[in-house]
Amino acid sequence: MTFRQFAFNNVLRNKRLYIAYFLSSMFTVMVFFTFAIFAFHPAFSDASVNETAVFGMGVAGGIIYVFSFFFVLYSMSSFLQSRKKEFGLLMMFGASNRQIRLLVFLENILIGFFATVSGILTGLVFAKVILLIAENVLIISESLDFYFPTWAIIVTFISFLILFFLISVFVSFILRTNKLIDLIKGDKKSKGEPKASLLLSILAALLLLVGYGTAVYVKGLFVIYAMIPVIVVVTLGTYLLFTQLSVYVIRKLKGNKSIFWKKTNMLLFSDLSFRMKDNARTFFLVAIISTVAFSAIGTLYGFQAYFTKGIKDINRYTFTYSPLGDDSKEVIEKDISQVNAILKDEKLDAMIEQVQLNYYQVTGKKESVLIARASDYNSFAGLIGETELHPKENEAIVVEQSDAVLMNGKSKASKELMETAIPLKSGQEISPTRVIEASVLTEIKAYYVVNDKIYDQLNEPIESNHSVVWQVKEGQTDKVVEVGKQLDKELPFKAFSVDYTIYQINKAYGPILFIGLFIGIVFFVSAGSFLYFRLFTDLEEEKRKFQSIAKIGLTESELKRVVNRQIALLFFSPIIVALIHGSVALTALSHFFDFNITVEASLVLGSFAFIQLLYFLIVRYFYVKQVKRIIL
Repeated sequence: MTFRQFAFNNVLRNKRLYIAYFLSSMFTVMVFFTFAIFAFHPAFSDASVNETAVFGMGVAGGIIYVFSFFFVLYSMSSFLQSRKKEFGLLMMFGASNRQIRLLVFLENILIGFFATVSGILTGLVFAKVILLIAENVLIISESLDFYFPTWAIIVTFISFLILFFLISVFVSFILRTNKLIDLIKGDKKSKGEPKASLLLSILAALLLLVGYGTAVYVKGLFVIYAMIPVIVVVTLGTYLLFTQLSVYVIRKLKGNKSIFWKKTNMLLFSDLSFRMKDNARTFFLVAIISTVAFSAIGTLYGFQAYFTKGIKDINRYTFTYSPLGDDSKEVIEKDISQVNAILKDEKLDAMIEQVQLNYYQVTGKKESVLIARASDYNSFAGLIGETELHPKENEAIVVEQSDAVLMNGKSKASKELMETAIPLKSGQEISPTRVIEASVLTEIKAYYVVNDKIYDQLNEPIESNHSVVWQVKEGQTDKVVEVGKQLDKELPFKAFSVDYTIYQINKAYGPILFIGLFIGIVFFVSAGSFLYFRLFTDLEEEKRKFQSIAKIGLTESELKRVVNRQIALLFFSPIIVALIHGSVALTALSHFFDFNITVEASLVLGSFAFIQLLYFLIVRYFYVKQVKRIIL
């Protein structure tokens, strides 16, 4: 058997250890290949296609490629740590340091080659599905038909062969073998129970509390100023949480006899405390990487909700027409007729309302204020299902467009209007009695609504403006967007279509969300792989431990209980911390925009938690199966 055959067979014999490394590498190659398929798709050569998508794909591909280097490097270090005994045995049989380095080099090249080929083949299988998803998310006019991606295959294959070659050279170059006795007993040597400092444990709790409190408390622009200090404080607090506070809590639990001596808790806490030093670093790494993934995707999704929902809440009418200041009556009538003709051609059933908006001078305010007739207000309110207003003759109601005020980040204008009075021709004044929030006359932040009789007694208006709205029945979105496109072209700066505006936002924002989602998934899968490596690195030691304990009466049900708790702590401790970090970060984001993104944040964080649960169930099944095989 040649040395190359020995390296090949060695990979096959250690397939349990290498399978996670292989699958994670294959997934990374597949994601990169997917971006390459987009980048080289014939549709993107058309100048009409969104250039942001092309640029974003290139940037995302570079980020994934760079991250892949460090991810594979970490994976290799985990393998090397778990194979100390193997290297020791090889040295006993006469293998030199040079031969061991060559063995590691050949193994990594072999796995890298097959991971690259498998990633490309898997990407080809799912290419059409991914292209269909991207076609809808990116919102492009061209169809992303399936094609044979020759250039994507070449670029991916060469790029990842270079990546795996560089990592193989780097790992084999820095690989150092210890003394033979240390290698043989490497997995049996006690690493010692880590010590925890009470002072550092208290500091960890304080840092996290201060970081969380600051992030949740600050609002507006102060969120930006506090962002960097909060990130530094929370990151340091997270490191101390896993390296100090968690160890301190475990030691305290071990000291509590009622807890430590209960059933199988002795096995759980003793083992966890013994391995905490190594797990703490892994926990910290996974928590930070997962937090980045959660926060990035949650932020992108929150941004989209902020832009689209905010515009939809403010602009409740399907189409709005506002003439320019110097437009004559004839021009306005011509424009309205043109809009009606377009709606008729597209066979859109729409209700129309129009009003002359008059602005008046009021007592105690320099700027003019809109005062609306109750009947006009109710006509507009009926189109969108808002509550009608029926003010008394001596009453003025302040209507506030709260959503617009919140999006602009300004103070509520209703406070100023409540402190003023409306003068009449007779010299009397009417004071406002109450404030309501509505989205009826959406162009104005705050205005008055008065009784029709009182409206006729107002002084002459300072300025006037004409407003026309059309409300289309639901279920005609495609036609509405097309009409909005025509109106934007034929009546620029006059006609506004909320559906077409949202379509344009999604078209520009779609690539960013799509790319961010893929990068976040890569980060999250990598974090899960780190946990897998950490778990299976110590599998042989766990087998020996449970085999010894089984001889003194450990039952199968007790074994499952102990193993389940160990794996659950390993998988969910960093993820729970990351979910808390992500929740605080997204809460701070909502405070910055003064916009509630609870639904979006819950959806993102809940989805990742569900994926982690599935990952845990799969890994637990195979891990328990491996442990049971050796003791039963």
